Amino acid sequence: MLAIVIGLASALTYGVADFFGGLAAKRAAAVVVTAFAVLVGLALLVPVALLLPARASFEAFLWGGLSGVTGSAAIFLLYAALAIGPMSILSPLTAVLSALVPMTWGLLGGERLPWWGYVGLGGVLVAIVLVGFVPEKGAVRPRARGLVYATLSGLLIGCFFILVDRAPADSGLYPIVANRLVAGTILAGVLVVLLVAARRRGVPAFPGLRGAWGLIVACGIADAAANVLILTGLRLGDLTVVSVLVALYPGGTIALAAIVLRERIAPVQWAGLALALAAAAVLAIPA
Repeated sequence: MLAIVIGLASALTYGVADFFGGLAAKRAAAVVVTAFAVLVGLALLVPVALLLPARASFEAFLWGGLSGVTGSAAIFLLYAALAIGPMSILSPLTAVLSALVPMTWGLLGGERLPWWGYVGLGGVLVAIVLVGFVPEKGAVRPRARGLVYATLSGLLIGCFFILVDRAPADSGLYPIVANRLVAGTILAGVLVVLLVAARRRGVPAFPGLRGAWGLIVACGIADAAANVLILTGLRLGDLTVVSVLVALYPGGTIALAAIVLRERIAPVQWAGLALALAAAAVLAIPA
């Protein structure tokens, strides 16, 4: 039961991070927002990880670092896919694949659920599609390149869950610190390239960044919290269940958009949110 609650909380927190990140990306370049948000999260995670009783093992940094590589690549591919569009197809595709990969891995690895657990998993997968669906007027068929990017992004996000789940149970937050260190290093390299290119052209390096700092900090805090929650959920529950629940993260984004920006939630998304809660309740029924 606790793992179910933490999985849903992680999805909500990821959605909050995406909401603030999306607002910040309207003022500054998305890659710049992502890079600084990762660095903000890293600055928060390091002192907390050092204070908690944990063993800083090679395995913790290995699996955490590898998850940072897959996570960074997934972010770039996701942004590239959504830029091509249509979001109404590519966004749910990425989310579903990010759930199917670790779910399949967990089941092949021997995780077993009661029969109603599989019903619940199926319900969550359908809910992911409905919640992530973004109605678009005049949406066109997705281009092959967009489908490839979205597919690869979803597969890599799924690999992120698998890799984090491999980290030792006594490693505390060190796997997430390693994840952020690798991701931050990669993204910092991108920032350096952008800075050098901007100076050569004599233009501002990171236009709009000053007005986006508050949103970036909020995004970084929420993203760090989401990663801590998912690590906790994976240690308390099954990879199969927790990873599928986390893939409901678009729900947090659309909920905040409705509350803060007064954006309309489509009926199909309301249906997805209701189905997600019902499916999560089914998953929480003890065997």
